[in-house]
Amino acid sequence: MTIIRGATTVDNDSKEEIFSSVKSLLDEIFEVNALQKEEISGFLFSLTTDIHSNHPAKAAREAGYDFAPLFAAIEPEINGGLERCIRLMLFTERKDKNVKHIYQKGAKALRKDISEIYNIALDGPAGSGKSTVAKILAKDYNILYLDTGAMYRACGLKALRLGVDPKNREAVEKMLPGLNVKVEYSGGAQHTILDGEDVSSAIRENAVSMAASSISAHPAVRIKMVEMQREIAKSMSCVLDGRDIGSTVLPDAKFKFYITADSKIRAMRRFKELQERGETVEFEKLHAEIVARDKQDSEREFSPLVCADDAIVIDTSEMNVESVVAAVKAVIQSKI
Repeated sequence: MTIIRGATTVDNDSKEEIFSSVKSLLDEIFEVNALQKEEISGFLFSLTTDIHSNHPAKAAREAGYDFAPLFAAIEPEINGGLERCIRLMLFTERKDKNVKHIYQKGAKALRKDISEIYNIALDGPAGSGKSTVAKILAKDYNILYLDTGAMYRACGLKALRLGVDPKNREAVEKMLPGLNVKVEYSGGAQHTILDGEDVSSAIRENAVSMAASSISAHPAVRIKMVEMQREIAKSMSCVLDGRDIGSTVLPDAKFKFYITADSKIRAMRRFKELQERGETVEFEKLHAEIVARDKQDSEREFSPLVCADDAIVIDTSEMNVESVVAAVKAVIQSKI
């Protein structure tokens, strides 16, 4: 069972206003979560003591939401609490926890973290752990994780398959009109689709990583990808990680972090990851590649790897994942 939460306020204590507010809240919850009647187990409302003219459960029944048990309770009075507020817990049979909670009108102040659109930008060099942290944050805050690197990796894979040198700007630009990259979300995960094929696993190969670094240096490629990323970020709260998210892609992001670590430590993390996947690679060679990639990413002419002026720097060299996530969350919670 999954619980979807919601809340709203009423402008005045009238039967019509309470009916309208309850209906609006339920309508949006059902619409954004694509809920079906048969998925609903029950509705549990609570209301503040300054609401008398109508009962939210009755209003819900009158609005057509009478296909599951409806309950309501009066909240105890709290000094300084939100006035004329109606809260809801909607019980569903869904197993997927990735649902959208809805807070309307004055109730948005109760949960700014989910009622306002905001973006978290995580930049840093390869192997610093930013992608792992981004995925955890997205899950914990129930917002989208947009794997921007996967888009560039798909471009790199396309070039390799066509025999195009990722460093050859002219050849890459000729390839772009035929490039068909899509991002789909199912099962709570992002899937990268290249020319109709799910390449989510293929783009993680080491050769593709190097190709992605080279191909992402071309302005034409970055312009195309940045446009896609900005459109997604405008429509919903999300976490993005990359090289230039806070400096170029989303310069107005509410939260910006620069995640870094010593190059040898980053190389060892990558070395262990590849070993677990059954790939054979020499550590020294891998370290040299990471150093070369750092140099290439930071020295490229267009949108280089850079720490935004207003980003919080976190060095993960001596930190485990849990510590990094806690440090990032502490900053976010202090500003929400």
